[in-house]
Amino acid sequence: LAGCGAGGFSLEKAEVDRSIVTSSTPSSPAPPASSDTDSDQTTIGNAVSSADIQELGGQAVPWANAGTGSRGAITELVELNDGALTCRRFTATRESFDGVALYKGELCMAGAGGWRMQEFKAL
Repeated sequence: LAGCGAGGFSLEKAEVDRSIVTSSTPSSPAPPASSDTDSDQTTIGNAVSSADIQELGGQAVPWANAGTGSRGAITELVELNDGALTCRRFTATRESFDGVALYKGELCMAGAGGWRMQEFKAL
């Protein structure tokens, strides 16, 4: 303390140490957010296609994607059948690291018993 208090150190006399070199490493590009949304869309489609609408009785269908960390609920799930085509319309919430979003979608029966997402859009 006596050295500092007696004038042994002064900010005016301090010089920049030019021997220290700093740098940064290039950051790896973050995966596009759309890839997470696409993965979540597939997860939601799987939940919609496998839901037993009669057994649900209007209750929400929870969904979660362990790969993206997203989760949500599927509501307003209805099945429409015009004789030739069977479709399911729904509303889904998506809670993820980038926020909360609401989607409307429609999934229709494709050939060989599979389902295909016809519409999936953010509201």
